[in-house]
Amino acid sequence: MNQAIQFPDREEWNEDIKAICFPALVNGLMVMCAISGESLLRRFDVGQPAHVSFSLHRWDLEDEAEQLIKEGLEDDQGWFWLS
Repeated sequence: MNQAIQFPDREEWNEDIKAICFPALVNGLMVMCAISGESLLRRFDVGQPAHVSFSLHRWDLEDEAEQLIKEGLEDDQGWFWLS
């Protein structure tokens, strides 16, 4: 595990943007990551609510978010979006 990037267990569903949002600590600074409910459904069509799908696939999603962070692929607001 890369100690420079950590993912606290603090994900939440954001109804306004219809996405699971989860923080990452990068060298002690917090950044936000997100994946839309639509993306979760498309990827993991398991008939579960978005937060359950996220929990079931947390490790893979965090690995993907870590890659986005390492590559500096944040959006204009500084968020890292998994697609």
